Amino acid sequence: MPSITAIEPLYVAAYVEALTRSRAAPTAKQHLAAIRRLFDWLVIGQVIPTNPAASVRGPAHSVKRGKTPVLAPEEARALLDSIDAATPIGLRDRALIGLMTFSFARIGAALAMKVEDVYVQHRRLWVRLHEKGGKIHEMPCHHTLEEYLYAYIDGCGLAGDPKGALFRTIGRGRGALTTTSLPQSNAYAMIRRRAAAAGIETKIGNHTFRATGITAYLKNGGALETAAAMANHSSTRTTQLYDRRSDQISLDEIERVRI
Repeated sequence: MPSITAIEPLYVAAYVEALTRSRAAPTAKQHLAAIRRLFDWLVIGQVIPTNPAASVRGPAHSVKRGKTPVLAPEEARALLDSIDAATPIGLRDRALIGLMTFSFARIGAALAMKVEDVYVQHRRLWVRLHEKGGKIHEMPCHHTLEEYLYAYIDGCGLAGDPKGALFRTIGRGRGALTTTSLPQSNAYAMIRRRAAAAGIETKIGNHTFRATGITAYLKNGGALETAAAMANHSSTRTTQLYDRRSDQISLDEIERVRI
């Protein structure tokens, strides 16, 4: 093709159709969204007159239940209690897992936090999360999370570096925090390691604690609309993907098959 300006809706539709044959529907929809944004940018820059991807429809895909593994409350408590808080790495790991569980924080938002994003307001500790799309989300801390964050910040001497990363890597051979922000892949490895040490067989990931916190909140009578606001979801439909209360119903019902 001689130029990007020669691309027509037919070409975009053919690409999406071919992609759908080899990849999952969400992947094809994500590619289409990226293509639309690219052409929107070109339209704004007056490179092309119209967006050829605007009229193209992605593959049908409907999800009513999320796939993120969720821990039972007692499993989450056992995991947190299994972490040795006598070391900087233990204080850090417990604070990070606690933040994702009790504030429903995304891993990306948690790792983007600075020390100053943990602050006191109305005599209560609050956290400031830097969410997707440049959104700032602030919420008060659960009393357990408050305990974890105070122990971590005070125990590792982070209060004197308000502009520094809140969650940091550990220096090799030193056991002390560095000034480098903890990468998401390292956080995942840490979570898998902590879960194995706590005897948790469920293959959990970074998003597990967000789903665990939301499910626990709803099980204890929390409102779906409030959970959506706490999780910074624009729609309760997204929050429902994290609600795994039906798992327990299914398990209870299947045990009725007595043979």
